[in-house]
Amino acid sequence: MNPRRLEQLARQLLDGTLVLDEFMLAASQPATADLDEAQIDLDRARRCGFPEVVFGEGKSVATLEKIFARLIAARVDVLATRISADKAAELAARFPAARYNPVARTLRIPLKGADSDAPGRQGRVAVVTAGTGDVPVAEEARETLAWMGVDVTMIFDVGVAGPQRLAENLNKLEHADAVVVIAGMEGALPSVVGGHVACPVIAVPTSVGYGVSLRGLAALLGMLNSCAANVTVVNIDAGFKGAYVAGLIASRVAGGNRSRNSSPDKPGADGDEGSSR
Repeated sequence: MNPRRLEQLARQLLDGTLVLDEFMLAASQPATADLDEAQIDLDRARRCGFPEVVFGEGKSVATLEKIFARLIAARVDVLATRISADKAAELAARFPAARYNPVARTLRIPLKGADSDAPGRQGRVAVVTAGTGDVPVAEEARETLAWMGVDVTMIFDVGVAGPQRLAENLNKLEHADAVVVIAGMEGALPSVVGGHVACPVIAVPTSVGYGVSLRGLAALLGMLNSCAANVTVVNIDAGFKGAYVAGLIASRVAGGNRSRNSSPDKPGADGDEGSSR
């Protein structure tokens, strides 16, 4: 096991957040769990900052149950995307702590005693939608950021058809480490937001729109051609991907701030950089 991860586990054991059996299980677990039809990456949090996320579409309830149980055994907060309401109902019977968002089609299972919705733990992200039709994608983004422990500000329905609505909400974007902008139709909103903020803007095109919008392709192309230098783009309807990228940015900003605040050069600082999630 990576020495840093082992040190984190030892600290959790000493401060009482891990019992001995849990410490032994986590310290001895392999990098990959073989579940026959699924290979679970148990080392991803160490390598990439956050654990593996489960894409639920196309997986049976039985397979999802096995994956969730293995992640929980490895002390991982579960996040699954694209989970239908029928599957969620069956899974909730097996996992009573499950939280299902029917709009986002996401299911989260926080560890016992974990406060996955606590604000401000790992930076700040604003999620902005052009229209109400973009809300399902925005909710997927919200759930992803909550799972990542990032403070989220939601701003709905401020598209370019009524530009005064964005102007009225710009103060909510001032302290964001990253902004996720979700829009269909012509996809113009990310460029407008990008011209107002001093942070990365993650543009998420949606499949909302009439015929020649081509199920989000027009919005995607418009966002890719943005003249705002701080705008980057993810795939169509990819609320999870846009939020994940923004969450990584925010968590690294927060980690950098913690490191600076705990610098040994500052009076009273102990030099501890803190641990990654």
